[in-house]
Amino acid sequence: MTETVKVICENNGSQLHVNMGTPLLEVMKMLSLHNEHPFLAAYVNNKIKELDYRIYCPISVRFIDITHYEGMRVYQRTLFFTLSKAVYDLYPERRFRIKHAVSKGFYCEIDGMSDIPQSEIDAIKSRMNELIAQDIPIVRQRVLTQEAEEMYRQLGFDDKIALLRTRPRLYATIYSLANMIGYFYGALAISTGFIHLFDVRKYYNGLYLAIPKRTDPDQLEPMVHQDKMFDIFKEYKAWVDVMGVSNIGSLNAKVLEGKASELIKVAEAFHEKKLGSIADAIFEANANRGARLVLISGPSSSGKTTFAKRLGIQLRILGLNPVLISLDDYFVEREKTPLDENGDYDYEALEALDVEAFNEHLNILMNGGCVDVPRYDFITGKRQWHEKPLSLDERSVLVVEGIHGLNPKLTRQVDDKYKYKIYISAFTSISMDDLSRISTTDNRLLRRIVRDCRTRGNDATATLQRWESVRRGEDRHIFPYQENADVMFNSSLFYEISVLRSFVEPMLYEVPDTIPEYGEARRLLRFIDNFIPIKPDEIPPTSLLREFIGGSSFTY
Repeated sequence: MTETVKVICENNGSQLHVNMGTPLLEVMKMLSLHNEHPFLAAYVNNKIKELDYRIYCPISVRFIDITHYEGMRVYQRTLFFTLSKAVYDLYPERRFRIKHAVSKGFYCEIDGMSDIPQSEIDAIKSRMNELIAQDIPIVRQRVLTQEAEEMYRQLGFDDKIALLRTRPRLYATIYSLANMIGYFYGALAISTGFIHLFDVRKYYNGLYLAIPKRTDPDQLEPMVHQDKMFDIFKEYKAWVDVMGVSNIGSLNAKVLEGKASELIKVAEAFHEKKLGSIADAIFEANANRGARLVLISGPSSSGKTTFAKRLGIQLRILGLNPVLISLDDYFVEREKTPLDENGDYDYEALEALDVEAFNEHLNILMNGGCVDVPRYDFITGKRQWHEKPLSLDERSVLVVEGIHGLNPKLTRQVDDKYKYKIYISAFTSISMDDLSRISTTDNRLLRRIVRDCRTRGNDATATLQRWESVRRGEDRHIFPYQENADVMFNSSLFYEISVLRSFVEPMLYEVPDTIPEYGEARRLLRFIDNFIPIKPDEIPPTSLLREFIGGSSFTY
């Protein structure tokens, strides 16, 4: 008699017993689950698994589709793999790279093809459609690392070999799609047939991969040209390529060679140089058009506060007198904070700020008066008041930092000619390998987990629980205004995840396996495990990273 195991389905609350070894895909069919969009993967006891995962013990399962954040990641990885296979089939001698995210899609390049004609774009798209129509299985398997290296060597994937060699393991997990193999730090769909919508378009010197909207999967995300953001990615990516740290494998190799100290110094010097050039531009705008209001915006954990303080130092060098204000201090008291659609506090909404008080203070300051600026306590959710009032003199520049800095509604009473607008975010420049980019969102999430635990009394679980709401708020209130900036600043430091690892790892291990956030904690743990740790000892006290890990010489 075949032994059976119990399955609890969280999607509809049903239970059933299945034979040991039954794959999730078969369980899904047995449950007769009806869903508007195809299920792509599932959480098994809060761990993400592919649909071909076989059950050998009692489980609780939650199937996810593209509308779930992790479901969208599964879709993207599967799409990346399919695109790389199509390019390999057409140009086996060319190297294909997914460079970075842009305009809700992804910018990609093919080495040696700097001006891809439309006919070649059409050929790539046609080949992808053929692969999807063939519904080719994508197989996950564990092999000896030595075997994986040989497979990668035959395909010329030295980027993947570098990662394997700097993070040695007896076994490695690989995915195969016909004759193509790859490595991904997350689940994929079990076949190409799960891809239902995409587009490939010509974009700058490469191509643009368009993906479906997570909230409306039957529509593609619109391609909005983000020239300023693209230039920032391009500049920083070129710089890390010159530095020889374009991916984790090359970064790890330098750390193992004892060059971490040099990497820190160079990365910090690059930040300082960019800060100096932005200060020069503000000085010029102040002289030419009377710009006295510097607005700094960016998503959560982009380093706005430290950036503002370091920019202030650069402005002082030029003879200006910067006066700093944080929009966070204008939060209404917690009980007055608006709620989102899930009933949680929506700190990303403009209405979470006392905009009326901020504009009143702004007008007083710009007209030569003094104001008592509030101070928001994130632990108590209450507003306090500074003892020393603020005022401006003839050399003063008011520097305001906060997520709504570029929203025209925040400073609608001030003429644009008096403003200088800056957008800052952690545009992560290094990648896992040519196909697996590092999400800027993950970079910021790691920063936030460390900072919130240290300064706001939140453990990793609390931060992970709020993160989806934070991201929704960013999509609504921050990203639509980013191209309004006069300049953008990349706050990422290519060495930082190697440093963050030792801080965030124990916090992630504390997330219990009884809650949905456990799966996200596990994903992040697998991700940071790829980095050789770097000790923070030589990070300067003025580093932007100090805002998150502590030890800053600035007062926050």
